[in-house]
Amino acid sequence: MKDNKVVAKVNGKEISQNDVLKFLNDIGPQVAMQFQSPEGIKKVIEELVHQELLYIDAKENKLDENAEFVQMVEDAKTNMLKSYALNKLIEGEDATLEELKEFYDSHLEHYTKQESLVASHILVEAEDEAREIIEEINEGLSFEDAARKYSSCPSKEAGGSLGEFTRGQMVPEFETAAFNMEEGAISEPVKTQFGYHIIKLHERNPGGIMSFDEARDEIYTQVVRLKQQERYLERIDQLKEKYSVEIM
Repeated sequence: MKDNKVVAKVNGKEISQNDVLKFLNDIGPQVAMQFQSPEGIKKVIEELVHQELLYIDAKENKLDENAEFVQMVEDAKTNMLKSYALNKLIEGEDATLEELKEFYDSHLEHYTKQESLVASHILVEAEDEAREIIEEINEGLSFEDAARKYSSCPSKEAGGSLGEFTRGQMVPEFETAAFNMEEGAISEPVKTQFGYHIIKLHERNPGGIMSFDEARDEIYTQVVRLKQQERYLERIDQLKEKYSVEIM
């Protein structure tokens, strides 16, 4: 927020819109969604006020001088410094294109992908109903509109889309039917424990070895992680020579 408007004051301490945004960022997007309304923002402001009141009271009662709190702070500083030192040690590590290609060529077995399908479906309770829907589709009703109109699956909101899936992700009857279809085809009713499905196969992606370009991001992450680990272990060996270590 550009003007960082003050939204509350507690004993002279200002609470701003940026404080509200930071609070929402800290609690994560899923929880923060509950506070996106004006009433929700008001609750966040109230909570920030409550926290500031507790802080002022704690300072007034010198809780920050309590031995238990002092130790907690020291423990937190120790852990933060360890993490910071590790991050500083491994930061800036990179990998060249040649290193990525060399790693890919020597680890091809790790870059296999299963055959996958992109499909949609319509789910209904009765076979007769499914056949009537197929007739409507054959007469011109789009599959997506039919899914929105008739399907009992939540995927209806997306026109029946199931996205991309591989073997083992769907119930056996559905999987068998889908993997035996041609691209663009619409199935006969397929019975499963959930009811009767009408399946439309949009795309078939064959399995096999991923190309270098397909796997490049994954390869980069792995190569950099290995280089970071190597740098870390080298540094640890150096420190073991510098400082005494006893493992009981």
